[in-house]
Order: sequence, then C-alpha cells, then structure tokens
Amino acid sequence: MDTLAAIVLGFEAALQPVNLLACFVGVFIGTLVGVLPGIGPVSAMSLLLPITLAGSPATGIIMMAGIYYGSMYGGSTTSILVNIPGEAASVVTCLDGHQMAKQGRAGPALGIAALGSFFAGTFAIVALMLVAPTLAGWAVAFGPAEYFSLMVLALTVLTFLTQGSMPKALLMACVGAVLGLIGLDSITAQPRLTFDRLELYDGIGLVPVVMGLFGIAEILHNLERPIARDIVQARLSQLWPNREDWKASAGPMARGTLLGFFLGILPGGGAVIAAFASYALEKRLSPHPERFGRGAIAGVAGPEAANNAAAGGAFIPLLTLGIPPNVVMALLLGAFVIHGLQPGPLLMTQNPTLFWAIIVSMYIGNIMLLVLNLPLVGLWAQLLRVPYNVLFPLIVLLSIVGVYCSSNNVFDVYVMIAFGLLGYLMRKTGYEPAPLVLAFVLGPLLENNLRKALILSQGDLSTFVSRPISAVCLAFAALLLIAPLLPALRRKREAVALDETA
Repeated sequence: MDTLAAIVLGFEAALQPVNLLACFVGVFIGTLVGVLPGIGPVSAMSLLLPITLAGSPATGIIMMAGIYYGSMYGGSTTSILVNIPGEAASVVTCLDGHQMAKQGRAGPALGIAALGSFFAGTFAIVALMLVAPTLAGWAVAFGPAEYFSLMVLALTVLTFLTQGSMPKALLMACVGAVLGLIGLDSITAQPRLTFDRLELYDGIGLVPVVMGLFGIAEILHNLERPIARDIVQARLSQLWPNREDWKASAGPMARGTLLGFFLGILPGGGAVIAAFASYALEKRLSPHPERFGRGAIAGVAGPEAANNAAAGGAFIPLLTLGIPPNVVMALLLGAFVIHGLQPGPLLMTQNPTLFWAIIVSMYIGNIMLLVLNLPLVGLWAQLLRVPYNVLFPLIVLLSIVGVYCSSNNVFDVYVMIAFGLLGYLMRKTGYEPAPLVLAFVLGPLLENNLRKALILSQGDLSTFVSRPISAVCLAFAALLLIAPLLPALRRKREAVALDETA
C-alpha cells in the first residue's frame, strides 16, 4: 500500500463519528488539563486510561493521544495569564509570556502561542507520515537481540537524562523492572513474586500503578504547597499578532519546530528539554538578548513551537520501534498492550487502518485545538478560578472509580493507594517516578526479547555483541553508565598521585 492510499484509509477511519468524538474529547480534556495547574498530561492520561477500554483500540488511543498534544496547547494559557505553568513543558513560556500579559499584550502572546503550536504540530504530523514508513521498514530487520539492546539503551538514556541523581533514577528503573516481573512466567507459567496471592497471578496492572504514582501522589504533593494565582485582568483582545509580531516570531517558530521534532524522537528528550533548548537558542541568536525575560515574543513563539513539535516526534519511536521515548508514550504503549496490540514495525502492515487513523486524527486534532484555543481563550481563563479544594477531591473520586471499573477488583484500588503514597514519598526524597514506570512497561518486553535471543543462539551470550546494531546499542549504554563515574575516578587518581609524590 502506497502512502497516499494509506492516508486516505486513515481519513476514512479517523472521520468516523465515534473517532471524531474521541479526538474532540481528547483535545478538549488536554486543553483543560494544560490550563489547570497541578494536573498535567501524565496524571490525566492515567486517570482516563480505564475509560479507553470501553471502545475500540483506535477510539481509545486517539483520545489518549489527543490529551497529550492538547495539553501542550493549554499549558501556554496558564503560563501567560497566571505565570504558573499548566504542565512542565510550558515553564519557559512564563518568562516572556507573562511579561507580555502584564504589558497589556496578553492577546498577541496567546495568539502566537496557539498559531506556533498549530504550525509545529502540523509539521510534526507531516514528518511523521514521511518518516514512519521508512523507519518501520528498517526496523523489520531487527531481531530479539537488537530489540533487547535497544531497550537497554532507551532505559539508560532516560535515566541518564533525569533531572535528579542518576543512581536514584537507576534504582527506580530496577524497581520498575522487578515489579514488571510479578505474575506468571510467560514461558514456564510458574508464579513469580506473587506471595501466593491470586490477585497477583496476572501481575500488577498498569492503570493502578500510574494513577497512584502520578494522580494520587501529585494531589498529595500539591495539597501541601498552596499555589498563589495572580490572574492578569487585562482584556483579551487582538489575538491575531500584527506584522511586527510575525516578523519577530517566524524564525523562532521554524527553528523551534525543527529542534523540537528531532529532540522529541530521542529517548528522554521530550517537550520539556525541547522548550528549554529552543529558548536558549533564540536568546543566543537574538541581536537583542536583553529583551528576553522582559516580554520578547520570540521567547514565546520558539518554545511553544518546540514543545508541540516534540510531542509529535515522540510518536515515531513508539509507532515504528515499539519503544516509548518518554513516560507519556509509555502510557500509550500500555494502552496498546491492554487492547492486545503491539506497536512496532509490524503494526503498519498488520493493522494499517489503526496506524494511519492515529496519525490522521492528530492532524484533525490540531485543527480542533486551534479553534478551541483562539476563540475560547476567555473561557479557559475563567476556569483558572476553580478552587483546588473542589478540584482535588473530584480527581480522587474519579481515580477510585476508574481503577475499580478497569478490573472490577477492589485489590487494584488498594494498589493505587499504595503507589500513591509511594509516589508522594518519592517526591519528598528526590526520587522520580518516570524511570520506574518506563522500566515497569519495558521490563517484560526486555525480558522476553532477552530469552528469545538466548533461545535462538542456544544460550550464547556473544549474540548480543556479534550483531552490529545490538553491539552499538550496548556500547552506547555502557558509555552512558560509565561517563558520570569518570570525574570521580580522575579525582581519585590525582589524589593517589599526590600522595605518592609526597
């Protein structure tokens, strides 16, 4: 099937009423999540994951994807009007967006954020359409050894790029991998780490784990630090940027789009790093860097384009290789697995309707987001006044109902509460939940590919280094693990040399 025929097939599936409704609900909730601080796309997707089980795989995944890239749009509204990022990728937008709002230019700031997001999102989707088939064709040549080594590299990169300490991130990844092993062995059917509890024979469910770590834990964390909201009261008029605004924003938008797209593809890159990298690049290239932080529209256009392009780019490794580059994509991978599907190079040939429906729905969702964000920005501003003492209890109630409905098992509610408390303690002690979730999702896949590779090679471990792609991936992973130790080793060697000379 050629690309044009595949795209037509995708439009036929995406334009079905139920999928259009799912796309609209997803981007609407995503925008709402982006506007309301303290929730974030990961928490929202965790809470709504059980709902996606009611419909077809295409409907559920289209809605989940819409929440992700929709939150990139909504986060700019909060950053500009309140100086509080609705989600992490919008932190940079606060620097210049809120200054523009205080100067009476909230309208152009919101307008350029929405238009830049639309331009970047559209570019990312078109690039995804062009790159994905080629990359999937290459990935068909991957065997179990290559997949195992690639997953090891992905986990290493993600722990290497965490904001906190690398040993803590590695520890969380190990905990996640062990949790993923709970249940019946996929080959021998022997129970592992079940402690004779029948509820654990099927393993720990992804839904209660992520809802606890990101939903309940986030609420507990936010309750102890009240968020002061100083909403700009300026009248939101003239949302369409003028000629000078376009002239100052065109270059940053284009550069942010390209930079964000490529950073989104890389494991651990994601929208947050893309936004920060774009802002740093524009400040360095600007002839007037002193204006940044004081209301420069380029400081809004570049990061907003970058984080939306990164959101689109992140779908490439998930859909073509079956490897999530960030925790949001790990949740989407979990949604695929729950529906009995395995994203990767064979998805395009075995289920082309689903593959292209997801991609086309992203283009339709970007158009919906432009309509939602420009005319209804006043409505989103009013939602910022919802008190948290009303919002948070509703989220807890929806979490409990959602987890119970996903399995009709009260045990999963207890699991969610336990992981909620664990996630809260992790935040208090500087441990990040993202490596744990990624290892929890990738752990069983990594184990299966390891065992398949050893079975095919009759137990010969050299198969992982004799195959070129596998060897390169393992070499990079080892280099990343050793790199943080080199400065300490150098200091120790210098200290020994000084002692010997003394």
